[in-house]
Formats: sequence, C-alpha cells, structure tokens
Amino acid sequence: MHIGIWTSLFLYFALMIAIGFYAAKKSTSNSEEYMLGGRNLHPAVAALSAGASDMSGWLLLGLPGALFAAGLIEAWIGIGLFIGALCNWIIVAPRLREQTERYDNALTVPQFLANRFPSRALPLRMTSAIIVVLFFVVYTAAGLVGGGKLFASAFGELVNLGFMSDYMFGVWFTLIVVLAYTVVGGFLAVSLTDFCQGVIMMLALVIMPIVILTTGQGDGIGGAADRLSAIDPSYLSLTSGLTAVGLISALAWGLGYFGQPHIIVRFMAVRSVKDVAKARNYAMSWMFVALIGAIGMGVFGRAYVERNGITVDDPETIFMILSDLLFHPLVTGFLYAALLAAIMSTISSQLLVSSSSLTEDFYRLFVNKKPSDKQLVLIGRLSVLAVGIVAALISGNPDSQVLSLVANAWAGFGAAFGPMIILALVWKKTSGTGALAGMVVGAVTVIVWIALGWNQSFLGGPGVYEIIPGFLLSWITIVTVSRFTHIEGEFRSLPSD
Repeated sequence: MHIGIWTSLFLYFALMIAIGFYAAKKSTSNSEEYMLGGRNLHPAVAALSAGASDMSGWLLLGLPGALFAAGLIEAWIGIGLFIGALCNWIIVAPRLREQTERYDNALTVPQFLANRFPSRALPLRMTSAIIVVLFFVVYTAAGLVGGGKLFASAFGELVNLGFMSDYMFGVWFTLIVVLAYTVVGGFLAVSLTDFCQGVIMMLALVIMPIVILTTGQGDGIGGAADRLSAIDPSYLSLTSGLTAVGLISALAWGLGYFGQPHIIVRFMAVRSVKDVAKARNYAMSWMFVALIGAIGMGVFGRAYVERNGITVDDPETIFMILSDLLFHPLVTGFLYAALLAAIMSTISSQLLVSSSSLTEDFYRLFVNKKPSDKQLVLIGRLSVLAVGIVAALISGNPDSQVLSLVANAWAGFGAAFGPMIILALVWKKTSGTGALAGMVVGAVTVIVWIALGWNQSFLGGPGVYEIIPGFLLSWITIVTVSRFTHIEGEFRSLPSD
C-alpha cells in the first residue's frame, strides 16, 4: 500500500489516542466525569458526538450500499431518521438533561428510570441494564463488521498472518484502537474523538460525490441521471414501487431515536439546558449535510462504476472502492480514516454506555454498594474491555450485512426504551409498573418479530420493520398499565410546575 495512505491513517490513529490521554488527565477522577464528562460538554461537541455515534459505519457502508443496489427509494430511511432526530432533540433532549439531574443526578438511563419510578426501582434498573448490554453487544458487533470489511477490502494484501483472516484482523485491530482511547479517557475522550470524527466524516461525504461527478471519468449530474435511468427507469424515483408498508417501515427508523442510550446520554452531558437548543442546531445541520452526501455517494457511485465497467461484489464496499480509485493516496488515507471514524465513534459510545450500566447498575447494586471513585473507574474500564471482546467474538462472519445488524439493534432499543423515555419525561401519570411492562413488551416484540421472519415477509406481503409493532405495543402497554397502577408522588415536579 502507498506510504501516503499509511501516513494519513497513522496521523488519525495518533490523534485519537492523544485525545484519549488528554481526557484521562482532564476528566476521569470520579464516575460522573468518566461516564458523563462532568456534565460539561460544549453544545457543538455534544451535537457532533451524538451525530457521529448515531450514524456509525452504516452512513458510509450500509446506506450508500442500499442506495447503490436499489436506487433512490432507499433514501426514505434517511428522511425518516432526520425527522426522528429532530423530534428527539426537541422532545427528549431538554427534558432529559434537566430531569436526570433533578432525579438524584442519575448517570445512566437505567439509573434515571429507577430514580424516576422508585416503586419499581430494582426491576427497572436490572431489566433496562440487561437490554442495554444485550442489544449493544449486537450493535457493537455491527461496527466491528464494518471495520473488518474495510481491512479486508483495502488492506487485505498486507495481512497474511496465517492463523487469522484479513477480515478478523480488521475486526480486532478496530477494537484495539477504540479500546485504547475509550478505556483510558472515558466519556470525555469518546465525545472529543466523536467531534473530530464527525468533522472528518462530513468532509468525506462532501468531497466524495463532488469528485465522482466532476472527475474526468465522471458524467456530471445530467450524464449520471441519464445513465442510471437507462439501467433502471425507476432508479431515481422516490415513489416508484413504493408501498404503504415500505414507506412506513422506512420512516419508522426515526422512531428509534427516542430509545438509543448512546445518543440520549449526550443530552444528559450537555453543560446546561439552555445549551440544548444550540446543540440541536449544530446536530441537525451536520446530519443534513451527511445524509445528502451519503445519498449522493451511493447513487452517483452506481453511475460511475457502470460507466467504467467496474465490478462491485458487495455494494457496502462502494465507498472504499471509490476512495482507492479516485484520489491521491494521502486523500485516500484520509477517506479510510473517515470510515474508521464512523465505525469507531459508534463503537466507543456503545462500549461506554454498556460499561456504565455494568458499573452503576450491576457492580454498585450487587457487588459493592459503597465503592470508591477509583474502584468505579477501574470497573468501568474493565467493563469496556469485556463488552468489546464479546462483540468481536460474535462478529466473525464477514458476510454479515452492516445495515441489517444495525436495523435489528436499532429497533430493539427504539421499541424497548423509546415510548418509556418519552412518557416518563412528559406524562406525570406514567407508573413504574407501566414502564417496566412496556419495556419488556417492546423488547420481546422485536425479538419475536425477527425470529418469525415477519421483518422480511408479513402475511404473504413485504416485511414490516420490527420497530413498528414493538413501539406501538410498548406505548399501548405503558399507557394502559399506568392508568391502573399510577402512584402519586413518583413524578417530582419543579417548584414552578
């Protein structure tokens, strides 16, 4: 591989690890600093950290790959996500930032739920922590699959270990780099690296479509559109072949935002409630540019490879193929770093949230009720390591589809936590029993729906995305059960309420 690529990648790795050690000195003296950065994140850092940890490798692998293969109709996923993210910042972010501090300075989502509903504190905390760790292992595995695919596609000729495939080398190498800064620097390291990674991802997604369209071997927008229409007249249509079920399933991705612990934990860490609005503006601007870039890369990338007779075996590798073909090695290395940034930003966030649950919701509850700050930070670091290793062990299949794995974990979190978080924040009559029942119903519905294959085919027709039944049944369960089990005083009103 050209020395220019390695130079860019080395600089990227060095920057991430340096940030980790900076954060270790700045914000790891106690559990609140290690897990939430002392609740002192700048709004821009919180915004890009939420965006980068949200989008993950699917933004540069899964979404462009889906658009490459099926056309513009797959853009509805991005539209649904944008709407969902905006609603999440408006409805959940300011309330969660304020209420987690009001309810005894809760540091994790399970801890907030236990403090919000003291009548069911232990079962809520235990059940939610189990769901967090379970689905995040799958989610983290999806990110490691992306890292494995990158190394197999881009660096495969350099890896010849004999006892390990180039794909598995990529999985473990990705994990080791993430662990290097996450274990050392905690939440602040993750947030600061996410900010840098978010900037890198956005630049890559702006650069790639422009170069595809303007390079000497490109068609321009008009030529690309003509070529794609010749391949498939409906390729550039947002509506051709779109069914009501398909549209609802695509837009329903937006429902998942309300229940993603690695995203909403950023709301808890913003330095003040007033800063949430600023963070929202940063986040939505970043997301708009990133989604447009990913859509453009998938669609125009298809036109480019068709024009030049390039064979693409796996659509989810289109970003890597174009990075290698179109750019100077120094820039190619930067673009590979952008893909690693997308993957690593999400993995690090997921590992830290899982670690927080294992530390606060298992270790503190059952092993050591009065640990020292040093003990909590140590257990947090060991938990990060353990979850990462388990995720690497289950990501051994190089044929795994990143978008499919992400879809399953996204639905699990969205259905289990989404309705409960919204109602806990906005409806005073939500009860602990209702919240617990709704969380279980949402998670079980998603798991059963996937097991029965109804997300692929439902009643002889197209599949229904599992988050839809999971979210609806969870919401109905919470409202119904809460009406019969409401306890006065569980909702702590502000003096002005």
